[in-house]
Amino acid sequence: MHVVASTVALAAFLYSCQKQIGTPAIQRGEFAAAANKTHGHLKQTKEYSSDVAIKWMNMQIRLMSTTAGPNNTFSRPYVYGGIALYEAVVPGMPAYQSIASQLNGLSGLPQTLPGYAYHWPASANAALAYINKKIFTTTSSENQASIDSLENALTIEYKSQEDVATINRSIEFGKTVAQKIIEWAATDGYPNINAPYTPVSGAGYWVPPSIPLPVNSTPYWGNMRRVVAGSGDNAQPGPPPSYSEDPSSDFYKMVKQVYDASPSTGSANEAMALYWRDVTPGTTTPGHHVSIIKQVLENDKPGLDVAALAYAMGGIMVYDASISTWQTKYNYSLVRPITYIRNVLGHTTWSPLLSTPAHPEYTSAHASLSSANAEALTIVFGDNHPFTDHTFDYLGLPSRSYASFRELGEEAGNSRLYAGIHYQNSINVGFWQGRKVASNIQSKIRFLK
Repeated sequence: MHVVASTVALAAFLYSCQKQIGTPAIQRGEFAAAANKTHGHLKQTKEYSSDVAIKWMNMQIRLMSTTAGPNNTFSRPYVYGGIALYEAVVPGMPAYQSIASQLNGLSGLPQTLPGYAYHWPASANAALAYINKKIFTTTSSENQASIDSLENALTIEYKSQEDVATINRSIEFGKTVAQKIIEWAATDGYPNINAPYTPVSGAGYWVPPSIPLPVNSTPYWGNMRRVVAGSGDNAQPGPPPSYSEDPSSDFYKMVKQVYDASPSTGSANEAMALYWRDVTPGTTTPGHHVSIIKQVLENDKPGLDVAALAYAMGGIMVYDASISTWQTKYNYSLVRPITYIRNVLGHTTWSPLLSTPAHPEYTSAHASLSSANAEALTIVFGDNHPFTDHTFDYLGLPSRSYASFRELGEEAGNSRLYAGIHYQNSINVGFWQGRKVASNIQSKIRFLK
């Protein structure tokens, strides 16, 4: 029920937010070329289950949680994986189009052969295998073998469903799509995110945990190329409250709120904060977002077309929101609660519930990324879509239920106050920032023909 309603809602949304979009020349349910005996039956992407996407999302979550790297950088496999999946199957979605020309610098994607049949899960399998191999180059040999094993197992399965020529044609198309996307990814600025950086010093500024800075500070992540040009327009907030050590000041009160919110052992707020820690152990923050999409697909059982839309839209919005957030972080370089609470409030032995991340405080990345991901899921699956998150069942943590994806995103952000690592103001502004980036992307990307 949700999938049908949300698919209609997605189409309506995309239609309404784009100017000069008429009725698509090719409606869903029709193909440009008729099936024939030579070329095989031309099946649409929606005729296949989302099983291939679910399996590769499971693999990507495993890779994110077991491969070393800065937490925010795992939005990179999320976005390139999502785009690769969408572009590998969109020729089988007659009301939709490639978004490559609308992305920042992406060009040269291959085209399918007119009139020839494609097996879209085989295309998706090849694309996602290639993307994950090329992005997770430092993962363990066991993980690398698992990538190959999944790709091979699915290929064998698909060859039992379709003629060899169609499968091989589909594999070649999906792999070539992924190759072009990886070539594009190689120019996004990733090698420079941890170039030498001298932090600002003085009262009110972030105090790094060590010198030289640890790699997970990623001071130049904000310089990464955006996937959607203009996604950060008007998404940079004003400054945080003016620094002050006066007990009557807004800044002092803002920090004291963090101290006062320290949860007691066994409390509901402690459980919430621990649930959304996402690392050590966990999935990484982007990995948690992928896990949520995967579970929605498992529950709602939509076609592969819906899976591709959700994965691409979520990845794009989370990735570009992270760039805006890191620009803000290193622009203001705001002091973290632990420094002020110990040095100004005088609670010298106080520690946050979770370890303080190695980058400046303002704005909250958990809030901005979670709100951006929530907007993507709301577009695809609909508002007021109930959801129960089982991401951390394997850790023995109780599942958590929500009335909507936006409610889920807000809890994720607000959990950082009780974790002791963010001010409420930074969380609130992070919500605004993630939603602003998502809104910009909604207005710029045209999925419908």
